[in-house]
Amino acid sequence: MITKMDKYSFIVFHTDLALFLENLQQLGMVDITRENKAVDSHSKELYDLNTRYTRAARRLNSFVSDIEGESADAAVEKIPETDNLTDRELLELTEEAFQNKEQWEQEREQLRREISESSVWGELHKEDIDKLNALGYKIHLFSTSEKSFKPEWEQEYIIHKLNEANGKIYFAVLAPADEEFSFEIPESKQPARSFDIAEDKLTELNVKTENNKRLILKLTEYTSRFEKASVKAGAQLDLYLAGISSQREAEDTIALLTGFAPVENRESVHSFLEKEQIYYLTEDAVSEDNPPVKLKNNFFSRLYEPIGELYMLPKYGETDLTPYFAPFYMLFFGLCLGDMGYGLVLLIGAAIAKIKMPKLRGYLTLVQFLGLGAILMALLPGVMFGAKLQDLFPLPESVTSLFFSDLKMFWFAIIFGLVQIVFARLLNAVTAIIKKGWQYGMHNIGWSIVIIWAAFKYASSMVPELVIPAFANYVAIAGAALILFFSETGGNIFVRLAKGTLAFYDVTSIFGDMLSYIRLFGLGTAGAILGMVVNSVAMSMTGIPYLGWFFAGVMLLVGHIAVLALSSLGAFVHPMRLTFVEFYKNASFSGGGRAFRPLVKEKE
Repeated sequence: MITKMDKYSFIVFHTDLALFLENLQQLGMVDITRENKAVDSHSKELYDLNTRYTRAARRLNSFVSDIEGESADAAVEKIPETDNLTDRELLELTEEAFQNKEQWEQEREQLRREISESSVWGELHKEDIDKLNALGYKIHLFSTSEKSFKPEWEQEYIIHKLNEANGKIYFAVLAPADEEFSFEIPESKQPARSFDIAEDKLTELNVKTENNKRLILKLTEYTSRFEKASVKAGAQLDLYLAGISSQREAEDTIALLTGFAPVENRESVHSFLEKEQIYYLTEDAVSEDNPPVKLKNNFFSRLYEPIGELYMLPKYGETDLTPYFAPFYMLFFGLCLGDMGYGLVLLIGAAIAKIKMPKLRGYLTLVQFLGLGAILMALLPGVMFGAKLQDLFPLPESVTSLFFSDLKMFWFAIIFGLVQIVFARLLNAVTAIIKKGWQYGMHNIGWSIVIIWAAFKYASSMVPELVIPAFANYVAIAGAALILFFSETGGNIFVRLAKGTLAFYDVTSIFGDMLSYIRLFGLGTAGAILGMVVNSVAMSMTGIPYLGWFFAGVMLLVGHIAVLALSSLGAFVHPMRLTFVEFYKNASFSGGGRAFRPLVKEKE
């Protein structure tokens, strides 16, 4: 659900504005209407500073994970002292270190290529070439295969063999500089410098790179300090934007501000404003004011709020669909994953990860519920790690007969999708009736009746035992009448009938939505088949003498991890698509709300 908001209008004397906003920031309950981006040089500086601190913290965290397990070479330079540096000085040192890291890595790669190209010519120093030039000779470099090298060349030209490697001969020809020179084979390009000089440069650069790596490793100790500095800069930016966004009146002597706060905090906010002796007006926020949106859900639904926010927040006054799509999403994920074993891995793995990563407790709890959904849905076909339960355990016929075949899973996915579509239509109808009036929800009730009737009608044609009573047809006619007369609630009867008739074209959209749910069956079946292939390949490895079971175990472990990763990706994305397209559309979700961002001293 969406938390109800109070709208506040503040009138502040211009000299008291800065202090008032700072105190409001300490309160941390009021969202002051402000810009979301930099508007002048000072706000741009704060924004850039916030971004730089955040980027530095992320790069340091990434650096730690990148060098795990690496052994450091001996360094010859002392790492700069960092304990007494300010936040800004540490930031500049970190940015310089990462800039050097990128630049020196490129230089190292270039030097390696240069050494590879020039080493075949041996030591060929510029000083020696200059001496030859001073004597009136110019050096020309050539390379050819051993078979193509002609001994008579040595009789005709001044040739010196520099190197023989990889079946090729690398040689130099000295020719008078004042005479025109030509040779049978194309001349090779002279290296920019001798390979031994390039090797010395690479050694020197390796030492600098290693010391820079040690410096960055030292700077990782200040990651939390950068994160706090980023929070501080963000809070300063929020405070400044709140002040600059205020409306100035009476020749800039007073500032008018608009803010929003949850109704549940009304007493605390009023107490604060009375203490500050600020003139203010309070009224109930309405959707026309574009109030910020703060979601308030129970424990289960709150876990799925990050998924809904990937699309957009609902508008203020609109129905928050998070509690309604949450159970569907969990079960859809389970259908797409399609394996009890994988669900069990997610359930147990997330429980263990909570101990190591308490900051991600909410996300890991969500993973546990998704794993539970996979266990529940995979019980229908009875699949565990790519194998049928009856193949793994001795089960009685009375139990194995309950497992769904592939065809049953196909129809189950479609029926489950129709349940969500009907649920979305009914939710839309109830919401419209409550907010607008009874007539605004009738057409969706009509569609729900028609969809249910059509589903049972088709099922009865496939299953002779399923008999639809005669009165159901009259109920379907009543549902069609609701669509015909209430698809349009305004205008005369002829306009309403015309638009109601056109509304029946929406059946194509409903049919398309229904077919979209086939992906639930397809992804679950694909994951089960991949798991079965892994098992088959692993079992074939058991025939390898002596080490067969070892290779089979490795194949099972690596193969099922890969299938779990691939299936989890599809199981996360496709239910999200069904939620944001099919469910949101049938529930008439419009969205576009802005998040509640109160002025706070420190943001999580």
